[in-house]
Amino acid sequence: MQEDKKGLRSQEWFGGNDKMGFVHRSWMRNQGYPDDYFRGRPVIGICNTWSDLTPCNGHLREVAERVKRGVIEAGGFPLEFPVMSLGETIMRPTTMLFRNLASMDTEESIRANPLDGVVLLTGCDKTTPSTIMGACSVDLPTIVVPGGPMLNGRFRGETIGSGSFNWMIKEKQTNENFGADDMREAEICAARSIGHCNTMGTASTMAVMSEALGLTLPGIASIPAADSRKRVMQQLSGRRIVDMVKEDLTMSKILTRKAFENAIVTNAAVGGSTNLIIHLTAIARRIGVELTLDDFDHLGSGVPLLVNLMPSGKFLMEDFYYAGGLGVVMKELGDLLHRDVITASGQSLDANYQDAKCYNEGVIVGRDAPLQTNAGIAVLKGNLCENGAVIKPSAATPHLMKHTGRAVVFESMEDYHARIDDPDLDIDPDCVIVLKGVGPKGYPGMPEVGNVDLPEKILKQGVKDMVRISDGRMSGTAYGTVVLHVSPESSVGGTLAIVENGDLITLDVEKRLLQLEISDEELARRKAEWTPPELRATRGYVRIYLDHVEQAELGADLDILTGKSGSTVDRDLH
Repeated sequence: MQEDKKGLRSQEWFGGNDKMGFVHRSWMRNQGYPDDYFRGRPVIGICNTWSDLTPCNGHLREVAERVKRGVIEAGGFPLEFPVMSLGETIMRPTTMLFRNLASMDTEESIRANPLDGVVLLTGCDKTTPSTIMGACSVDLPTIVVPGGPMLNGRFRGETIGSGSFNWMIKEKQTNENFGADDMREAEICAARSIGHCNTMGTASTMAVMSEALGLTLPGIASIPAADSRKRVMQQLSGRRIVDMVKEDLTMSKILTRKAFENAIVTNAAVGGSTNLIIHLTAIARRIGVELTLDDFDHLGSGVPLLVNLMPSGKFLMEDFYYAGGLGVVMKELGDLLHRDVITASGQSLDANYQDAKCYNEGVIVGRDAPLQTNAGIAVLKGNLCENGAVIKPSAATPHLMKHTGRAVVFESMEDYHARIDDPDLDIDPDCVIVLKGVGPKGYPGMPEVGNVDLPEKILKQGVKDMVRISDGRMSGTAYGTVVLHVSPESSVGGTLAIVENGDLITLDVEKRLLQLEISDEELARRKAEWTPPELRATRGYVRIYLDHVEQAELGADLDILTGKSGSTVDRDLH
């Protein structure tokens, strides 16, 4: 028993019989903790991203209580702490601007305090990658508890997805006389329970990613937030983290190269968000695993689509869970996954899912009859994206996957909003919409605006999709033939910066090509005449972000944050 006590990091704070031991214990005692809590119990930090300003995470205070219950049952000492929360539907200009800041908050909160293990309570899009990134840089035993998706939306007899319905609003207002009363009713019906978006958007994708990486208990990612079985898994996660501390099962032992490859393959099979690329790359660079943009194409593009969920299909996360959930997919993928990797459960991936069963083949199909043969993410190269760009084939229109069209250029989001519905805008369905200035530095923060709405006059023609290109991102709930993450971005002088109205652009997904059809000489001339825009901030975090953010293919992390500093703190506070 004495050896266990000495091995606990928290005993550096609570184990001493000197002045500092007195200080650390004494002030904690005002919360009414019994003496034995300080005498060798593993201290478990519960990292809570709850906030009233993050609706998707609004239930996490209750989740924290259930996790605490499990920690105490297993003999641990739970201490909850808050970190910056990122509400995708509320924060401006974009939560992606603050993902790295939240990761810093998480990292420093963990390192600076007497914690032996960590439970990350996540939900809305960026709360999952930001907390995982921060925890990676400390590398203690860590388990993720996803908050879970909302129940299915129901609107006038139809099932609607929170998130995906957003992208239909302009079309419905233009073509279906969708008025204020319709809007109000749909708003209520789309988001009718606790939890995050119920499509396979970014929030669900990040939850699935956490489980595919091995950072959760098996089966937890698919369960709706309102389901009582979610509560059971939360309590069991609290129990499990105590054992993970005793086993010294740190993040770096779980997050191997094989684990990242599993996450890429799984994302393709479930039709996950393109945002996975940005976040998974940033996580890999924190934990020290080599991962490149090409890996997402090489490992994921040939994977069959097995899950019929919006935005690539028609069902929602609640249906996915009732059909058997992620476990069915993990079992069905078979030898496409590394099945021997260790997970937070203490067992291999293979052991976690060997008993999974499918209960609805309309929602989850087998590899022998996939919804799409080659899903995943396609990585494009060409003179318009020297360092790469991405497109999600499962959400795109097949006939636009090979297309050459005339560029209609918008220099900024403000320019887009001012002109897109101008009846005199020179645009037709064969044109290519080009949006600049929405990359990591340009916006700043790389917002989810790449899937810009089509012009009203095009929508009135019954056209639902056009090729759209930008250096920004798009919501995981969105769909369309949308090229994203163009790098280098326009604001640092990438080729996107010098595209002009009327230029021809070729997209050929099969050949992985994105090409501006001008001569090398003309391209060089335009670049020589280009001048960079002024920085959009002169102080504070945003200025730090602008000075240090990396490009999309590197995960848009800050260059000063890649890698990890570990858990050691050499100096005391007195």
